[in-house]
Amino acid sequence: MTRTLVGAPAANRPHSVGGGGKLPGAFRLGLLRGGLELKQFFRAKEAVVFTFALPIVMMAMFASIFHDKIQGAGITVSQLYVAAMLGAGLMSTSFQSIGIGIATERDEGNLRRLRAMPMPRSSYFLGKLWLVLVTGVAETTLLLAAGVAVFDLKLPMAPGKWFTFSWVLLLGLIACALLGIAMSSVPRDAKSATPILILPFLVLQFISGVYISINSMSGWMLKAGSFFPLKWMCQGFRAVFLPDQAKVLEQAGDWELGRVALVLGAWCIGGLVLCLTTFRWKSRRDG
Repeated sequence: MTRTLVGAPAANRPHSVGGGGKLPGAFRLGLLRGGLELKQFFRAKEAVVFTFALPIVMMAMFASIFHDKIQGAGITVSQLYVAAMLGAGLMSTSFQSIGIGIATERDEGNLRRLRAMPMPRSSYFLGKLWLVLVTGVAETTLLLAAGVAVFDLKLPMAPGKWFTFSWVLLLGLIACALLGIAMSSVPRDAKSATPILILPFLVLQFISGVYISINSMSGWMLKAGSFFPLKWMCQGFRAVFLPDQAKVLEQAGDWELGRVALVLGAWCIGGLVLCLTTFRWKSRRDG
């Protein structure tokens, strides 16, 4: 017969075997952690405005400056920019934001405290992925609304196009988020996180067909951009929102959706391996 101390704190009492005191699973804890991450994100109003507004502002600037018709493609330059900026917007809310956020949390000692809590480590990363998914979908919705309202972007009617949009968005978000988690271990402290994460993101935008069309880039830029997920995300979105005759602007003269899925899927696997092998819970000055 088990004796329970009267007046003992609930945290010190033994959990019942019947399941009343059983801790939630990793997935449910990840959902709860994701809700906390979203609350913290939307409370930082300046960060919210910058995260959501920057891709829209960049899209508006480039699409307004370059709006001529592209011969043989049946589209305007602004429509090309809108489709490409969808990929850049997703990478901004995943790779850049999550990488800087985790580096800051590590530098402030929050990760050490989380590691000491009775919570599966996977729940922390699930929470980050939920944050990326919600903010990424919100960013994409805003970019699509701006593209349709201002730059004559045509939404597809075929269900197959929306299916392609869904898997490109999902694989792209996961790949970029995992890459951001892995890159968060590179900065030595929170101050260096922003330049270290923003610089490769800016370079990738120029060599992945966001600001410069694929058919205008030199060979080495095409090869370098083809190694990273952003180029394939942009290509997948162009396949969804641009007419089929616009595929002549692509490097291979085709949308190559099979290769898009293969590369993004490979980055999901490779990003997971990088996270498992490089992630640190403590800052470098803590040893």
